[in-house]
Amino acid sequence: MKLFYAPGTCALAPHIVLEWVGEPYELEKVQLGSPEYLKINPLGQVPAMIDGTSGVMNQADAILKYLAHKYPDAKLGDDGTLQDAYELDRALAFFTGDVHPAFYPFFKPGRYSIDESESTLNSVKQASYKLIDKVFTYLNAHLDGLNYMVGNRRTIADPYAFAMIRWGNNLPKPLSEYPNIYRFYQQMRENEGIKRAMEQQGLKQ
Repeated sequence: MKLFYAPGTCALAPHIVLEWVGEPYELEKVQLGSPEYLKINPLGQVPAMIDGTSGVMNQADAILKYLAHKYPDAKLGDDGTLQDAYELDRALAFFTGDVHPAFYPFFKPGRYSIDESESTLNSVKQASYKLIDKVFTYLNAHLDGLNYMVGNRRTIADPYAFAMIRWGNNLPKPLSEYPNIYRFYQQMRENEGIKRAMEQQGLKQ
């Protein structure tokens, strides 16, 4: 099994899961959008993964679910009930469909305007703060009284949350202003599997 990643991206989520599972895997750091990587994954995104003869797999949420199914003994998927399966799918969809897109204008403001002047790009970034605050406020409320995203137990949704929450360290509004998110983030930072994944990717916070 080989995971293709770029440091600090949402590829950190399956990387953490692989550490939690404890089975052998390989890592390959890639340059996003490079001709070499486009030959592997034409979408140019990370994560991507190959498992034996699987061909190239992509999309973080799909890879996370694949790992949960492949390694059921790790107990990182749903608990077998319909409601829990929904809650896990909802959490993954929230990060894929709401949180990740909220950060797009922050990281890549040039995608959202044909005017590449500094003032316009700054305006796009300023607009992104409102989107991020909206999803972080929702997430902060969700985590009230909870230590994990789903069922108050560890699942694949937790490293997905962690990977995107840590992007909040780059924002003008500190994570500490979202107390439940900040508590969750600090708790996760103490996990040994997360520490190993972050060290391998050269991440400090």
